[in-house]
Amino acid sequence: MDFWPEFLATTSGREFVAGGVGGTAGIISGYPLDTLRIRLQNSTNGSAFTIFRHMLSREGPASLYRGMATPLASVTFQNAMVFQTYAVLSRAFDSSVSAEYPPSYKGVALGGIGTGALQSLLLAPVELVKIRLQLQNVGQMTESGNGPVRIAKNIWKKEGLRGIYRGLGITVMRDAPSHGVYFWTYEYMRERFHPGCRKSAQEGVNTMLIAGGLAGVASWIICYPFDVVKTRLQVQTPSSLKYKGIFDCLKRSINEEGYSVLWRGLGTAVTRAFVVNGAVFSAYEISLRVLFNNGCIQMQETI
Repeated sequence: MDFWPEFLATTSGREFVAGGVGGTAGIISGYPLDTLRIRLQNSTNGSAFTIFRHMLSREGPASLYRGMATPLASVTFQNAMVFQTYAVLSRAFDSSVSAEYPPSYKGVALGGIGTGALQSLLLAPVELVKIRLQLQNVGQMTESGNGPVRIAKNIWKKEGLRGIYRGLGITVMRDAPSHGVYFWTYEYMRERFHPGCRKSAQEGVNTMLIAGGLAGVASWIICYPFDVVKTRLQVQTPSSLKYKGIFDCLKRSINEEGYSVLWRGLGTAVTRAFVVNGAVFSAYEISLRVLFNNGCIQMQETI
C-alpha cells in the first residue's frame, strides 16, 4: 500500500518517474516522423512528402502511429535505465571529479557510450517489432493486421531468440557512439547557453529544449548510416532474407542504390530528433525538479 510514497521518496525512484515522463513525451511528439523515416529508409523511390501523402490517402492518419504501443509500453523502464545508467557511468569513468560537481565532459562522453551499448539489449527487440509494424501494408511484411504482441510471438515461434535479437550488433554499433555524442552535446550546449547551469540546475525551459534538440540532431547525424542498415536487416524474415549480415547489407545497398542510400530520410530524422529530444530533456528535467522541489523553473528565459 505504501510502495509509491516510499518509492518516490528515493532519488532513484524520482529519476525513474522523470525518465518515464521524458521518454513518453519524446515518443508521442516524434512518432509520426519516425514512421516516415522508416518508410523512407526501406524505399527505393519517393520523397518524404510523397510517402507522407500516400500514407494519409491510402492508410489514413492512424498509420502514422502504427506500432507506437510497443515503444510506449517499454519507454518508462527504458528511459529510466538510460538516465540512471548514464548517471552512474559518467561518474565511474572519471572518478577524479568530486560528487559536488557535475561529471567532466570526458566522463559524460564515456558514460554515454557505455549507456548506449547496454540499452541496446532492451531496445533491439522493441525496435524490431516496431519496424515490422511500421512497414505493414507496404508489400514487405507478411504480419499485416497483427498487433505488437502477436508479431513478437510469431517472431519467437518462427525464429527463436536469434530472431528476437535480429539486428542487435548493428544496434550496438549505432547506439554506443551516438549516445556518447548525445549526452556530451547536451551538457556542453546547456552550459554554453547558461554558464554555470550544470552545477546550479537553474537553466530555463528554452535552454533545455534547444540543447536537447541539438543533442538529438548531432547524435543522429553521426549514427544515421548504421540506422539505415539496421532497418534493412530487421525488416527481413526467414522467408525473405536478402542480406547475409551487416557488411553484406552495407555493400549491396551502396552497389544497388549509391552512397546516397546511407543518408536517405536524414532530413526527416534530424527534424524528428530536434523535436523529440528537446521534449525528452525538458520533460525529464522539469519532472525531476518538480519531484525534488529544488527551485523554480524560468519559463521565459532568453538565450
